[in-house]
Amino acid sequence: MAAFFSIGTFLILLLLASAARGQRLSHKYYSLSCPGLQPLVRDAVQQALRRDPSLGAGIVRLFFHDCFVNGCDASVLLDDTPSFAGEKNAPPNMNSLRGFELVDSIKARVEARCRATVSCADILALAARDSVALLGGPYWAVYLGRRDARTGSRQAAAANLPSPGAGFAALVAAFAAKGLTARDMIALSGAHTIGQARCSSFRQRIYGDRNVDASFAGVRRQTCPQQTEGGGSLAPLDAQSPAVFDNKYFQNLVARRGLLRSDQELLSGGPMDSVVWHYSVNQTAFFADFAAAMVRMGGIGALTGSRGEVRLNCRKWN
Repeated sequence: MAAFFSIGTFLILLLLASAARGQRLSHKYYSLSCPGLQPLVRDAVQQALRRDPSLGAGIVRLFFHDCFVNGCDASVLLDDTPSFAGEKNAPPNMNSLRGFELVDSIKARVEARCRATVSCADILALAARDSVALLGGPYWAVYLGRRDARTGSRQAAAANLPSPGAGFAALVAAFAAKGLTARDMIALSGAHTIGQARCSSFRQRIYGDRNVDASFAGVRRQTCPQQTEGGGSLAPLDAQSPAVFDNKYFQNLVARRGLLRSDQELLSGGPMDSVVWHYSVNQTAFFADFAAAMVRMGGIGALTGSRGEVRLNCRKWN
């Protein structure tokens, strides 16, 4: 009887461990353990955007750069240490990511209410959704239950994040490697309807590309000299409405006014051009596809159950 109990107990524990590892994300994940979480995050984001609307684009970019490197696990938030080289200072991220202080602020508020309960990865996912919605974009149910990574990879950040000079095929391949379709890629690129880019990211486009509107290139050249080294000045990714989440980005592409080469490559004479044209005249369709793609992206490599941890400080592991 004792042997039977021991084996039975072992099997139950094995099943429980397996269930924990395979736990699914849920939009109700914190409904009992941290009620009021989502209004709290939304209020913090709203206060921050009132002071600086450009932070919204920073948070969305932060979420994207987190998910594309070993999954949505808050690894991008980790600070370097003498023995750890994380993702923050990888070439695609160095001097370009922002919003870390806002995540820290939200985390402090959440910890005061629900100690050691809500992961930094989930806070970032919620803040990205709220940033989009508060700037005029769609709202969607964020699936929660992610846990935070105990490490990060500078090498993976350098290898996995698409370049602003990438061509259409390279973009499709990068997103396909994460389980996302070409349509997902085009919809998610629509996040460039908010935010800014440095001169170094678009200099080659305004001086070397043929598929660029001449007057648009001329305006951008005024603040982005061809010979200057370094990052240079900033320019809006969508000059029509840089602080509003709308479909103007796709209208810019139709007019050959995409700021980055990787933007304009979405309209490159291939079978997916129709998606860009559709989004340019149908904001509702863009919003629906963007929200669905954000949910899919938010599930990439999510740590759940007993994997990872809930960090008390988003900048370092416990």
